[in-house]
Amino acid sequence: MPAEKAARLREHMERFFPDAMVTDYEHLIDAMPNDPKDRHVAAAAVQASAQLIVTSNLKDFRALPDGVEAQSPDEFLCSLFDLDSEGFVQLLREQAGDLRRPAVSFEQLLSRLGRIVPEFAATIGEATGDQDR
Repeated sequence: MPAEKAARLREHMERFFPDAMVTDYEHLIDAMPNDPKDRHVAAAAVQASAQLIVTSNLKDFRALPDGVEAQSPDEFLCSLFDLDSEGFVQLLREQAGDLRRPAVSFEQLLSRLGRIVPEFAATIGEATGDQDR
């Protein structure tokens, strides 16, 4: 991702999710049991009292402190869907409707999601009758 685009994305994330910034976790890094290159992530989770780390890199998060679990994006989204399936489908329909450059249909959104989170996309497809995704 180009630096300018990354800076814009970070700016949006900080503006819309101000409570997501975790600070003062550095003293915990060396005590984390997971892969050394990802210990800062686990340390930030502990500092924030997070119970869950969502990552596609599960192999580096096999060992975590008690009370912290790692889930794939697919597993996480399926869990959220289970909490409010109708609301989640509505949210995805709204998201598809908001995409303008280029316009994306609900079916196209499911197809794109299927490349990244296949189980989740299949679950949505089954729930909405769009099983071909």
